[in-house]
Amino acid sequence: MNFDLFLLLLAAAAAVLISTLIAGGGTILSSPAFDSEEKDAVIPIPIPGAVGPESLAFDSLGSGPYTGVSDGRIIKWEEKQGRWIDFATTASTREGCEGSQDHVSLEHICGRPLGLSFSGLTGELYIADAYLGLLVVGPNGGLATKVASEAQGTPFGFTNGVEVDQTTGAVYFSDSSTRFQRRNFLALMISGDSTGRLMKYEPETKQLTVLLDGLAFPNGVALSQNGDFILLSETSRCRILRFWLQTSKTGTVEVFAQLPGFPDNIKRNGKGEFWVGMHSRREKLLEWLLSNPWIGRTLLKIPFPQVKALISFVSERRKHAGLAARLNEEGEILEMFEPNHGNGWSSMSEVYERDGSLWIGSVKMPYLGKYEMQTK
Repeated sequence: MNFDLFLLLLAAAAAVLISTLIAGGGTILSSPAFDSEEKDAVIPIPIPGAVGPESLAFDSLGSGPYTGVSDGRIIKWEEKQGRWIDFATTASTREGCEGSQDHVSLEHICGRPLGLSFSGLTGELYIADAYLGLLVVGPNGGLATKVASEAQGTPFGFTNGVEVDQTTGAVYFSDSSTRFQRRNFLALMISGDSTGRLMKYEPETKQLTVLLDGLAFPNGVALSQNGDFILLSETSRCRILRFWLQTSKTGTVEVFAQLPGFPDNIKRNGKGEFWVGMHSRREKLLEWLLSNPWIGRTLLKIPFPQVKALISFVSERRKHAGLAARLNEEGEILEMFEPNHGNGWSSMSEVYERDGSLWIGSVKMPYLGKYEMQTK
């Protein structure tokens, strides 16, 4: 067997496996059928002209949710009016950004807001834009301003999750890779890249500190209820890490939970528990592929458009659905949430519990989800 044929067969095998992760890369512009009359159905809230409400936030008045979408806007849901309104943008350039299209090719120009977190102290909204870095916008919205785009002389490659400490105002955020951008997330995963970082920004002093480095696709972040530790998802390794901020363990890190799927954002509920959104369940073969990064590095020698086309072709013929887990402060799984109506809820990036409802984000769907929790 010649080497080119070997690479092609390897790419085909990997395509079948990696297609379970394609939730972050494609664009779906039409909604699958959901039975909204079912008492336990997830209700889709359409987003005109864009996709991918990846992360959610509510302001200090309880208004929202706010979410960032594929064309670089941050939009706000007006419940009483039943519509979305524009709130902010992360890039000054808007030409060619709007409209129902695949925005991935313009993300570096239009911006791609991912993690969102309001500061209760100032009313400002902090934004992790995948391409533009850590940004902030005032309570009235508008064009966000840059807070940071590098740390220790190394530029951010893929700014992702963010969480504001409501007591101190400190901002914790992740950079998923210094080598790969969001649009190349597949390469990030299969290459075994571990250049990700967890950082802390202090608005009063403008000091930026790298808390952890050498991470494999760090993603969502969430503080504990009393602020003694922060959780961080490592997507490639299907796990949650706990970094201690207080107590005798300050500055140390440990595995908090091993998960059945690929985690994205983490949100704490009012009880101090944590909801973790997961793109899909991990499979044994995929786990094997990711644990042998030499295979991924070999695949990257093939022209990437060909690999991507093959993966997309296979992905379109496979069905997979997002899921979420509710964890306690000890990292134990208390509940699994897997909507299965219609075609399932593909690509579950975040679950935000508020006032008896679960708000569900996705990195590729053209709508936000809302699920009314059942009282027991």
